[in-house]
Amino acid sequence: MSDTYWFRYADDSGKGSMIVSGTGSELSEHLAELKDRSGMSYSDLGRKTHTSSSTLHRYCTGKTVPPDYETVVRLATACGATDHELADLLRLWRLATDPDTMPIEQNSEPVSGKDRSPRHLLKAAMVLLFIALLAVTASVPRTLNTGVAQHIDGPSWQKESRVDPRLFGVTASSRSGSMPAFRIGSVRFWDSGTRWAGLQPQPGVYDWTVLDRLVSGAEQAGLPATLVFGGTPAWAAPNGPKTPYGDGSRSAPPDDLSTWDDFVRAVVTEYRGRIEAYEVWVHANDARYYSGSIETLVEMTRRAGHVVKAVDPAAVVVCPSIAGLWTDEGRRVLRRFAELRGYDHCDVAGLNLHQRRALDPPETMVDLLQQIDHAMHDAGVHPTLWNTGVTYDYVAEEPLGERHAIDYATRFYLVALYGSNFSLARTYFYNWGSRRLPIVLQAVGGPPTQAALAVEELQRWLSHTTSHSCGQGLAIGLPSNVWQCQFTTTNRRLLAIRWTHVGTATTTAAFHAEEVRHLDGTSSPLRPGDIVHISGTPVLITHRQP
Repeated sequence: MSDTYWFRYADDSGKGSMIVSGTGSELSEHLAELKDRSGMSYSDLGRKTHTSSSTLHRYCTGKTVPPDYETVVRLATACGATDHELADLLRLWRLATDPDTMPIEQNSEPVSGKDRSPRHLLKAAMVLLFIALLAVTASVPRTLNTGVAQHIDGPSWQKESRVDPRLFGVTASSRSGSMPAFRIGSVRFWDSGTRWAGLQPQPGVYDWTVLDRLVSGAEQAGLPATLVFGGTPAWAAPNGPKTPYGDGSRSAPPDDLSTWDDFVRAVVTEYRGRIEAYEVWVHANDARYYSGSIETLVEMTRRAGHVVKAVDPAAVVVCPSIAGLWTDEGRRVLRRFAELRGYDHCDVAGLNLHQRRALDPPETMVDLLQQIDHAMHDAGVHPTLWNTGVTYDYVAEEPLGERHAIDYATRFYLVALYGSNFSLARTYFYNWGSRRLPIVLQAVGGPPTQAALAVEELQRWLSHTTSHSCGQGLAIGLPSNVWQCQFTTTNRRLLAIRWTHVGTATTTAAFHAEEVRHLDGTSSPLRPGDIVHISGTPVLITHRQP
């Protein structure tokens, strides 16, 4: 006999209640048939999909239901499912699970056989999705550029988590001590005259002039600061290769690691309680910045973690940032660092998370996050992640036009919010202060750009909110190119931010829709059923309390 789930939810009018059932065993039976047809064992399928054998067994026996449709697609595709089978699996998954519905009391009566028809179930499930997730009746996108080279995957997730304003970070690449003239949540110091070679020009001699100015500026602005270590002084590694900078700094680790201990201790002692976090090294697998072995890097991380915690226990230790994660080589270094237990010695893993090219949609970073998550899983570690930079080549790319700059800058942070499902807790935009970048937020001495003002507006939207869910496309009942993240305010009002990664789409305002807001600060009223046009520029849809 089929396992049946019964749920109660409000109908379209908000009065009374309706009942919908979904058969979880139908989904599990289909998954089991696909698995058997593929000829793979649970272990084989697990390795292919990065899922444990026990979890796969629970999905195929109906003991649990996959948490999102992306998981269903990954399993079914690995087994060779056809497009028709994937569509059928989507229908069954929607019927089998809906986290926002409430279980009906045990003494409630099931609906009649007539009401349990597939047509009724599908209609009821869509109404439930309409109310609980703000999914909408949507048309095919008006324009969709099918020539985009990247595969963009959008797994969906649901969980409640406070939106931390510190997620909205920038790397300050200026010696001035000035801070951004637009709203941000945290600041990171690199390319700011604070390399090791500048802070300790001679053995036992320290120059805190620039760093004092930067830390004081961050304190006055109320911004938590992260200091990045890198650039060994020439006196500490005289035979090491030079870095790309003109200060004579070396990419090699110091010949005597005790000099490293002394430097870290001096910095943390000087700024105890004033600098929030220390990133052990920059671009640790790029020979232009670090040319030592991974084994030595792990040892430097161990030593730095021990010294930092001994001097300032509240400080956050960020493991060396790993670059080139789009490549097999980059992920190999990450796995090797993890296998050597490098992540045991820090609080956070530093990553260079970015698009392959500046012109690529920011949403391609979701696919990269999945690959990073798989690499971490293979190594048996799951640290909190911080996105701490871009590649050396990024600064040489062509500047984006103003509209693209606005869209990509705001979506860079939305993808970071999306990435919280992969333990991404903070992201630093590169950079603040320079005018020679693909996207400029503000040059030192100049006003914020329109892109910076859009980032500020996005932060206003999300101030004092709790994230609720993120998803993309068909998995949440939207056109395939539409992304959505949902939030609740302190008074439990529901907010939805929508955008596309390419082209445009039309959606319909859901029940309780009240207003649509734009990044330029304008807004317009909404009524249920109104058409809402979605493009690459994120919009906020607000809803009245039901």
